[in-house]
Amino acid sequence: MNEEKKPHRSSCCAPERAKLSIEIPHPKPQAASDAQGGGAEGGRERPALPDLIDLDGGAFLMGTDDADGFPLDGEGPVREVTVSPFRLARSAVTNRQFAAFIEDTGYRTEAERFGWSFVFHLFLPEDILADRANIVVQTPWWRAVRGADWRRPEGPASNVEQRMDHPVVHVSWNDVQAYCAWAGMRLPTEAEWEFAARGGLVQRKYPWGNELTPDGRHMCNIWQGQFPVRNDCEDGYAGTAPAESFEPNGYGFYNMAGNVWEWCADDFDARYHRSTDCVNPVGTGGGAEKSMRGGSYLCHRSYCNRYRVAARTRNTPDSSSGNTGFRVAADRPADS
Repeated sequence: MNEEKKPHRSSCCAPERAKLSIEIPHPKPQAASDAQGGGAEGGRERPALPDLIDLDGGAFLMGTDDADGFPLDGEGPVREVTVSPFRLARSAVTNRQFAAFIEDTGYRTEAERFGWSFVFHLFLPEDILADRANIVVQTPWWRAVRGADWRRPEGPASNVEQRMDHPVVHVSWNDVQAYCAWAGMRLPTEAEWEFAARGGLVQRKYPWGNELTPDGRHMCNIWQGQFPVRNDCEDGYAGTAPAESFEPNGYGFYNMAGNVWEWCADDFDARYHRSTDCVNPVGTGGGAEKSMRGGSYLCHRSYCNRYRVAARTRNTPDSSSGNTGFRVAADRPADS
């Protein structure tokens, strides 16, 4: 695809709630006490939390000037960035881990309070597909499905019972903040995320190198076939894969490319590499949209090769979809 013809916003990235043209109510408010829950106080045992890897941080070359990129996303120019030591989860937060948070706190996600979330059309039963009112006009392969949420990723008839080790999806940036507050963790910045995703490699396209399928091996969960009508599933998955599938990168992180988009702490800023510091940079785009990294199982080169390490996208903090999740980070104590 020629550079001038590539879309700025990919059609496989999830739409924004605020831009939906169909009539869907705003979510019911949730009491602060319900949102936070009791944690591990009162003698209760803390459920298992995500496994974090310690990283020493340091300087690295962030961003890309690659012709395959999306300049309007602010992927470049390449510059040297330094991050302080930090800790990052080995994989995205799973349904099992998120369920522990819900059980402990009684928190209700924004998808549950809105009463709907975005689902990709190929995962829907005929009765939902027949309802033309839920189509997202510019991207009709996305449907606003009533009853879709983290427990029911494809709507009321679905569940996650056989996917407890898969990444949780249909979580908004706001939901993730509630999880992090409960877990005593935080989201990674974009700079931390990219430092970890590169796994010690310098300016490589993917977390494992420059070849998408070295020696014919699939290294990530992305789309194969004709988007958006046929997924050949050559990598073994039509939707999400287990959070610890495929080979980890050089630092031990799983699925830093594909599977699910991962929320980052930053406000999205298209001038990120031109307007932010080079030491522990944080995007300051005004808060209307938050940054996301890594691509998802819906990414395909014909529409969205944002499974590259330097690729970026964004969404509003109340948006959720069946291909968006997160992984957590934490500060690293100076003496560790």
